[in-house]
Order: sequence, then C-alpha cells, then structure tokens
Amino acid sequence: MNISRNNSPACIPHATVGIIGGGVAGATIALRLAELGISINLFEEGKSLVNGPPICHLHAGGNLYREISEQQCLDLLKQSIDTLRVFKHTANIRPTVIAVPVDDKGFPCELLPRLTVLKEAYQSLVALDEKNKVLGEPSDYFTLYSRQDLERLRQLENPSHPITPDEWMIPVAKSLQLDQFKYPIVMVQEYGLSVFRIAATTALALAKMDNCHILTSSKVTNVQSDSTLKQWQITYQASDNTEQQCTVDYLINACGYRSGSIDDLAHIPRERMVEFKAAYVTHWAQCEGEWPELIIHGERGTPKGMAQLTPYPNGYFQLHGMTQDITLFKDGLVSSSKTTAQPVLNASFQEKLNRQWPHTEVVERTEKAIKHVAQYVHSFKDAEVGGKPLFGAQQIPGADPTLRAADISFSGNNYARSEIVKASSALSAADAIVSELIDKQLISQLNTENTREQSFPITLQLSKHDIVSYAEKIAEERGFPASLAQPIG
Repeated sequence: MNISRNNSPACIPHATVGIIGGGVAGATIALRLAELGISINLFEEGKSLVNGPPICHLHAGGNLYREISEQQCLDLLKQSIDTLRVFKHTANIRPTVIAVPVDDKGFPCELLPRLTVLKEAYQSLVALDEKNKVLGEPSDYFTLYSRQDLERLRQLENPSHPITPDEWMIPVAKSLQLDQFKYPIVMVQEYGLSVFRIAATTALALAKMDNCHILTSSKVTNVQSDSTLKQWQITYQASDNTEQQCTVDYLINACGYRSGSIDDLAHIPRERMVEFKAAYVTHWAQCEGEWPELIIHGERGTPKGMAQLTPYPNGYFQLHGMTQDITLFKDGLVSSSKTTAQPVLNASFQEKLNRQWPHTEVVERTEKAIKHVAQYVHSFKDAEVGGKPLFGAQQIPGADPTLRAADISFSGNNYARSEIVKASSALSAADAIVSELIDKQLISQLNTENTREQSFPITLQLSKHDIVSYAEKIAEERGFPASLAQPIG
C-alpha cells in the first residue's frame, strides 16, 4: 500500500500512525491526530465509523452511578466539557432528573456532597476559561426539589420550549407517582449525547483530510512488530477481499470490546472485562411536554435495578433497565484469561453482535423495559416498541466492573490501546496519544497555548445542518428512527 506523507510543521516527515477500530475512540483519536497533519491509516471492519454500544448520555459528572469514586466523577466532568467544546453539535441540551425510590436502600442526601464538589469544580473550570461553560450556568449545575415543589409544579402547564430547571421539571412532576420516592429529587445539568451525530462529525471531518486514509470494511488479520526499525506491519483483508499490508511507525489498538484480539496478535497480554449491554427504542405517542432524562436509582442486577428514560424528538425514548431481563444479561460479563487477552462472550451474544436478534426477544425485552419504567411513570405503560435495540459489548480495563472513567494504556514497542468505557473519555485518550508521540519524538513539540478549538479547525468548520442531515442518514441506514439523530435544545 502506498501511504502518502504529510510534512506539516507539527509532524516529523514520514511518521505514520495506524489505528485499528473506528468506534468512538478510534475515530476521535484519528480526528485529533489528523488535525495535526499526521498521516493516519484507520481500519474499521464495519461499513461506517462509530457503530458500537448505545451511547446516549454525556456523563458530565457521572451522576448516574452512585458506586463510582468521586475522582471518576470529576474526570468525567472535565472530559465531558472537552467533548462538547470539540463535538459542539452532538449534545442534546436537556437536564437529567435523578430520583431515589422509597424501597431503595439509598438516600438522596447521600448524593449531595458529591454534587456540591462537582458544582464547585465546574465553577472553577469556567472561571479558568469561559469557553468551559458548556453545561449552562454553574449556579444551575444542580437543583433540588421537595415533594411540595413537585406538587406545585404539576399544577402548571407544560411549556413548549422549557428553559429553566422548573420548566423542565413540570412534565416529570405531572407524571411521577410522587409517593414512590424519597426527597429531595435532583435535577442536574448532565446532557444527552448523540452517537449518530458523533459518527457524522467524525466521518465528515476526516473525509476533508487527505492525510487520513479511512479503510472501512477492512479486517485486520495480523500485526507484527519490527523492534529494530520500531515499526509495525499491519496485514488486513481489504473491502475487495484481497490481502493487503502497510507499515506504520505507531500502532493504536482501538477495537473496543475486541481489543484483546489485537493484543493477542501483538503478543502483549492484558487483563480486561467485557460486558454485553442493550438499550431499547420505544415510542410514547401520548407523551406530553418536552422531557428531561429521568434516572431512577436502584440496585444493579436486581429486579429493582436502575431505570433510565432518555428522550428524543417526536415521542421516542431510549430505555435502560439495569436488570438481567432488560439491559443486563446473564453471563453477559466475562473476563480475559491467562491464555488470551480477549474475553469470550458465548454464542448467543456473538449472534446479537452480528445483528441477528430474534424478533421475539426484541419485543419481550422492550416490553419489560416499558413495564420497568411504568412502575414509576404510570402513563408510560402505553409506550410501544419503537425500533430495534441499540446494543454492544463494553470493554472495562482491569478487573473492576464499576470502572467508568478510563482512557489509554501503553505497552511494548510504539503500541497503545484505547480503553475508554464512556464516550466522553475519547478526547482524553487522544491527548495521551499526542503526548506519547511527542515523547517518542515521532512528532514535534506542540504549541501548548493552543485551545481545544484551535486544535480542531477542520472539525469545527462543520455546520450543524450538515452534521444533523448526515446523522439522520446514518441512523436510517442502520435501521433506526431518524428522530434518534435529531437534536434537543
């Protein structure tokens, strides 16, 4: 394969990078490096970029998860702010409501110390750089609602275009079974994140850069290190079914849940876990008002596991239920072994990952998800199956299944692996790669005064109209309603 070279001032001539995997991590890393003028070869086995687990939430503070550490929450907050500064047309601008049921062992007051820390951290980040104010006013980062507050709000009319926290809370106050919850109920400025608009942004931006070679429908079959030249030879089956090879100076494993297979080819062991998850697309024709996201806490893996109701335009909602009958699956969490870095999911999950879901199971699990939410939002019982599930296998580096904030690890000779768990960590992984390339003297020292925006001039030239239009096309090509690609706010 003849690889073009780029002689940008940021680049030492002839330095090339190979990225295996075009999911949210691989595509974001490719975008970051290509914007620097580095010659990139991006390999993706599928037909398009960013087609993986069901991304729907920005995680600007990690408030969905009671069990993760405060430091992970702070990391997710910073990473989410960076994400919105670069992928500025990918957010659904609506808050998230977090409620604790009366039969849950937790208490809302336990959430408050961490929320206060996050609010102060957001205030500090905005004071440091006004461009960090992408989550609304720091003073509004979270708002508390008593039972009396909700009783008052449920008497009001649903606004057509909610702006204030109270306006966003009105449809929730009208619909929740208020006697089923402990108080206060929390509203926090955690926005939605569109997987389809991320896919559109990365694809459109990378297509504008001649130094990035996007090789879709291309399966990497072998990688071999030349320790003398400090290079990697990549063998792959091209889209025309011919075997091709190319050589790069640096190799990045961004294969997501299949990262272990590349580690095995590279003879670099790694401990990791993989978890299969699914979210379900529903349509609620009777929905009134424009909704925030609703998170109802519960003990993971039990029949009372967390319920997550994620809104999209035109009455579509994406549902998670952290039970083994809905989002989680029996035997869906597996670990690597001493003989392979790749955790092995059983055959039924492999069939699902190959897009072969039994229709009866789609209907059964979606209806269980609807019933799970309807415990608390009674009128949601009238929702219907709105499409096929969003699903995928999520990698978790190491042996801690509660880990949510992770980005990159380095091993061997000019080899890195992206290990993001949440999409908002992808830019952090890309930054770590840039630092590593500078340390290896594969690229020159960068101007440390450059802002996020100055590092992505081509990406940020994309218009919202073009991104949304292409995202709608991607959604429809993948068999999902176009509404899932359309923005809120």
